[in-house]
Amino acid sequence: MDSTGSAKARKKSKNQSPEVKFQLDLTDCSRRKDLLSAITLCETAVSEKLKFNQQHFNTLLYLCSTAISDPSLKESAVSFGFRVYNLLQSIGVIPNEATVTAVARLAAAKRDGDSAFELVKTIGKYKVTPRLRTYDPALICFCENLEVDKAYEVEQHMNSAGVELEEPQISALLKLSSDTGKEDKVYEYLHKLRRFVKCVSESTAKIIEGWFCSEKASDIGESTMDIGLIREAILSNGGGWHGKGWIGKGNWVVKRTNVYSSGKCCCCAQQLVGVDISCAETENFAQSLAALAIEREAQPNFISFQEWLEVHNHCDAIVDGANVGLYQQNFADSGFNLSQVEAVVKELCKMSGGKWPLVLWHNKRTRASLDNSSHRKVVEEWIDKGVLYSTPIGSNDDWYWLYAAVKLKCLLVTNDEMRDHIFELLGNDLFLRWKEKHQIRYTFVKGQLRLEMPPPYSVVIQESETGSWHVPIAANDSELERTWLCVTRPGVSAASDVAVNGETCENIEAQGSCASMSVKLLDSSVARKRKERPSSTS
Repeated sequence: MDSTGSAKARKKSKNQSPEVKFQLDLTDCSRRKDLLSAITLCETAVSEKLKFNQQHFNTLLYLCSTAISDPSLKESAVSFGFRVYNLLQSIGVIPNEATVTAVARLAAAKRDGDSAFELVKTIGKYKVTPRLRTYDPALICFCENLEVDKAYEVEQHMNSAGVELEEPQISALLKLSSDTGKEDKVYEYLHKLRRFVKCVSESTAKIIEGWFCSEKASDIGESTMDIGLIREAILSNGGGWHGKGWIGKGNWVVKRTNVYSSGKCCCCAQQLVGVDISCAETENFAQSLAALAIEREAQPNFISFQEWLEVHNHCDAIVDGANVGLYQQNFADSGFNLSQVEAVVKELCKMSGGKWPLVLWHNKRTRASLDNSSHRKVVEEWIDKGVLYSTPIGSNDDWYWLYAAVKLKCLLVTNDEMRDHIFELLGNDLFLRWKEKHQIRYTFVKGQLRLEMPPPYSVVIQESETGSWHVPIAANDSELERTWLCVTRPGVSAASDVAVNGETCENIEAQGSCASMSVKLLDSSVARKRKERPSSTS
């Protein structure tokens, strides 16, 4: 910088008020994470009786809460942090969520979970909504101190505040429950991992391994469970878990393994499944869709469709006719390829043993097809068989084909990614889980149809009817290389008795690949069975 520039900088610095200079210097300390300089700066500001605001306090508390990870600074950070918080209270500055979170972290740093939790419990008087990070210090502190009841109380408080646990918190509660021999709570947190975490981290996998290898785990379980009730629960839940408790007695065998593309475990030969949403979730989902559609569509139109669907409810698949017919067509010329829709219909009929799918598209498609001599015969046949529904003028056919697929528990043929505003209204992971199990994508290569079926198994924690568990571990590997925990009780697990029967792993994998069509038919069969059963709360 030249002499002129230096002079300007000095002049600017001279003209700054003490409060502005304090703010700028404090921001610089925060940027450099320099706690010691911030302490000196704060003490000078106090001696000069400068006015502090909420931002000043939060910056100082943030520096303290980040410095506790440094052993050489931890004691100073905790001590100074509470001095800052006491000053904030003494001058009447109202704390916000960031303030409470930082102080809770300081309390937890001195292993005072009670103070950390008390801060969260009193946050309401400041009209502040707590977040997961606000609860985390108290929860983790209680878990590390093996204060079981207090940790569970924090979780209950989180539930009442609508704050959901994530993997680090579930893992901490799982470890606490495992270390203190609370087998029912271990079971509960394993299912929370299944519900909220797709694949567990390596650290969580080690906690799970530790539990199943423990003496306590070998002692718990029921050896006389009603297999019929277990299977009924699995069916009602959508597959992949029953939630009825530990099955069997004796030691568990815990191994790390892989899963074939068919979904068969390389270790115990158990077939993993594609997990659907539960019967109760499906019914609630259908009701939510109907309510949204009726709100946004012409009410009589959608209600008429619901009544029509009650009669024409015998299909295993729904076809988004417009999506298929317009695939790779020239939109400028309003191209619509009926032969592509016909190809999909024929293939689905073939796969389901002659059962027709239901095609939905807008009324204008029906009129145009009936006016076209080369299309008329096909469309008239679909109308006569009751397998074509034309949505009325002014309606959005997305509501119709999605509702039909959910209500009838069907597969859905569409390449629609379902990301627009209509599907944002559904906005939760239930919709994503439903899509994974039900959506069939397609391509046409040189005029030949190729259907991409839903995956044969879901990459989530699975609990079998024999009591075994399979847990996917998060990694950057491909699915075939992904590591899974295979947890079985040899005396109970039927899968362990299918000990490959002398066949090589390669042979099993080949059989899985050749059986892909059987998997498709099984999906349809399961869908039909679920439709025949009444909805029940899982």
